Amino acid sequence: MKTNRRNFIQALGASGLGLGATLNVVGCADPKANELSDDQQLFIGDDIALANTIYGKVKGLLLRDIFEFRGIRYGADTGGKNRFMPPQKPTPWDDIQPAVWWGNTAPQIMDKRYANVYSSYADHWNYDDVSEDCLKLNVWTPALEDGAKRPVLVWFHGGGYRNGNAIEQDGYMGENLARKGDVVFVSINHRLGPIGFSDLSGVGGEKFKHSGNVGALDMVAALEWVNQNIAFFGGDPENVTIMGQSGGGSKVCTLAAMPATTGLIHKVVPLSGSSTEALDQNYSQQLGAYILKEAGLSSNDVEKLQEMDWKEYIHLAERASNRLSQEKPEMAGFRGGFRPVADGINIPKGTFFSDPKGASANVPMLICSTFHEWAMSRTNPELEDISAEQAIETMKERIGFRAGLGAKSEEVYTAYAKQFPEAKPIEIMCLISSNRSAVVNTANAKKQQSAPVYTAWFGWEPNMFNGRMRAFHCIDICFWFYNTDLMLTHTGGGSRPRKLAEKMSDALLQFMRTGNPNVPGLPEWEAYNEETGPVMVLDDECVLMNDPDREARQSLA
Repeated sequence: MKTNRRNFIQALGASGLGLGATLNVVGCADPKANELSDDQQLFIGDDIALANTIYGKVKGLLLRDIFEFRGIRYGADTGGKNRFMPPQKPTPWDDIQPAVWWGNTAPQIMDKRYANVYSSYADHWNYDDVSEDCLKLNVWTPALEDGAKRPVLVWFHGGGYRNGNAIEQDGYMGENLARKGDVVFVSINHRLGPIGFSDLSGVGGEKFKHSGNVGALDMVAALEWVNQNIAFFGGDPENVTIMGQSGGGSKVCTLAAMPATTGLIHKVVPLSGSSTEALDQNYSQQLGAYILKEAGLSSNDVEKLQEMDWKEYIHLAERASNRLSQEKPEMAGFRGGFRPVADGINIPKGTFFSDPKGASANVPMLICSTFHEWAMSRTNPELEDISAEQAIETMKERIGFRAGLGAKSEEVYTAYAKQFPEAKPIEIMCLISSNRSAVVNTANAKKQQSAPVYTAWFGWEPNMFNGRMRAFHCIDICFWFYNTDLMLTHTGGGSRPRKLAEKMSDALLQFMRTGNPNVPGLPEWEAYNEETGPVMVLDDECVLMNDPDREARQSLA
């Protein structure tokens, strides 16, 4: 049976965890009717959906009155001599380039990607051709070059810097949000993993000084493209919100801390992933030396790594990473060595946002996570009836994607069980593995600057897999983008998820326009402060709470 979410919230309030004196519980408004039409929905032709860019014209399509452009080039091919190098500008073109199909997915290992059929069904991944010619982006817009200056959202996919692409889930599609809010939606592909984040600066010298961050520099290049071109697509380059989930959430935090994005970003929305620092360059440069050693090359032969087949190089780099992790496991961190590097040139060393006048000082942030990011029993019903004792023993060794809690396992479990008395042992495990520490740490770091921060906690659960899916990692994306009827394997579709999507997408659109997510359909959304930690709990009933998991979370310290 599905957990009764209203009782769950009431239990939180009864435990005296600092809720406001009164809770304004607002019911969800009725969704706008989606009218079906027998008229033609898709138009494509010689004089339809033609748009300018500073590099040349592109031709897309018109779908349900929204212009859609797929796979527009924002950078040159990154293969060969361009591997490990900062992104190069595209070569201008004189003809009209088709923009009707998605750009190539960045190099990543796709072997056995769909091996688990339940996961493949539920997560509903979309993948296409994989190549180093991957610097492409997609645009959805209600109008072209009409001077309307619509707010712009730029979406960065998840995948922990190793996997993913701009359309990997149907919930990423920008059509519905563009129509609902009269905004422009952009999504991008960029270099990932060892191709995007191999720091060879320690072995390759000046030529390779940016190699550890070329994937991040791709993202900057995409934002520069938006700044220079989005007016052609009806967007406002002076009002750009960047948003990402999981690894994408970490990406947008990193971008917000990079001096090169000053003036390119105006709001930031990380979901279920964030970061307050980049990888220590002492480690990344050691990994670069291990890569060279694994390849059997000297420092005079680094260029030969650019000549290897990309798949062969990724496997080689992963072997080097594994060897270094075995020898120095304390240095790699959760995402290992292939992620943005604190080189002091492109990405600052130390804690992001620590300079009150630094990059993004005036950029508001909205940050969200889900109750059960790692819903361990989703496809494993045997875990559903696990006992408290079994949960405690399991968490000693492993908890989700994280290392075990060891001797603290019972203490932490007890703290969460006290804070969440309605939760089953499996839910306690999920809450602990999905704890909000990163959200709170990021919010506290960003509060060192003047712009406001808003926090949310998504708790809505679909009625699928016998209620075992819970509020899992990725589920909230389609709510923010008003795509719950597209991402059926996450929501089941229908009016119930659509009602919450109506409110969440309204809040996102308001945040894009003003930097404040307050809308009539939600309780008053107080900006975050460290003392009371207000957070909007997003569910069938939405409530503002004051740091409802603080005591439990402190047991993790």
